[in-house]
Amino acid sequence: MPLTRRDFVRTLFVASQTAVVARLMSGQLHAGELPADALNFAIIGDWGRHGRPDQVQVAQQMALACKNAKAAFVISVGDNFYENGVTSLDDKQWQQSFEKVYDAASLQVPWYVILGNHDYRGNSDVQLEYGKTHPRWIMPARYYSQVHPVDASTRMECFYIDTSPMIQEHRHEADMSAVLTQDVDLQLQWLEKSLAASQAQWKFVIGHHPIYSSGLTHGNQEDMIKLILPILQKHKVQAYFCGHDHDLEHLKVGDLNLFVSGAGSEYRAVKTPSQTPFSRACSGFAMASVQSKQMQIRMIDNLGKLLYTTTVLA
Repeated sequence: MPLTRRDFVRTLFVASQTAVVARLMSGQLHAGELPADALNFAIIGDWGRHGRPDQVQVAQQMALACKNAKAAFVISVGDNFYENGVTSLDDKQWQQSFEKVYDAASLQVPWYVILGNHDYRGNSDVQLEYGKTHPRWIMPARYYSQVHPVDASTRMECFYIDTSPMIQEHRHEADMSAVLTQDVDLQLQWLEKSLAASQAQWKFVIGHHPIYSSGLTHGNQEDMIKLILPILQKHKVQAYFCGHDHDLEHLKVGDLNLFVSGAGSEYRAVKTPSQTPFSRACSGFAMASVQSKQMQIRMIDNLGKLLYTTTVLA
């Protein structure tokens, strides 16, 4: 849906105000130096809304955070384009919702991307094709893994999964018929085998749908609890990153950390279930800083305020 003139003027105003706020709040946001030997990256989800005001604000604050952290890459946890994905390589949303919004120099790093349910409402194959001619956009398959060096002796492996076909509700939605073409059992076998074979000290899984969530719109996903949670626990995955609920959260199930970063362009109400040390209904993103023995996660809102920090041990 194109921007109205009123939305366009509001976006310009927000952009100018956000630049001022970023300068004023940069000390608060980045209090304390990030470790020089850390692998730093951003996590954002549910963002593609034609550059609407909250998306612009979050993009600018993420650019500032990535610049200060010298972030190596960005992880997108899906729902990249609202409301109905993209239809072609020439779809206007590539420019309106991605290229012209995340145009800061610090964001010209690899974006490791997965599909969300809204992406399936368009032509999801197009998002795989886009990366062939736009190297910043990395989606070599609907599910894949990537190994990143943390230091000379430490590796981090991220396993990017395609969760929409796993959700029974989506398999009955007429505008998401493409999920029926995906072999869920084959993907689960791949995940199980890949985690078992991984030699990385850090193992993270990235999906669109949460396992547990305090979001009032979606909340806990029973299909994910049944299909994914046992695999993550079996293979001692330290963290699962996702979106879908439009908020920022940290939840824990035993030693498994669950991070929701689905507030890239709007937010919705949350409750406070027993599994979560933190949940906040606001637009924003997450930053991760990984070292050999620990990872720091920061939750940051659309005005650059540092909301929450936690440390995960390897």
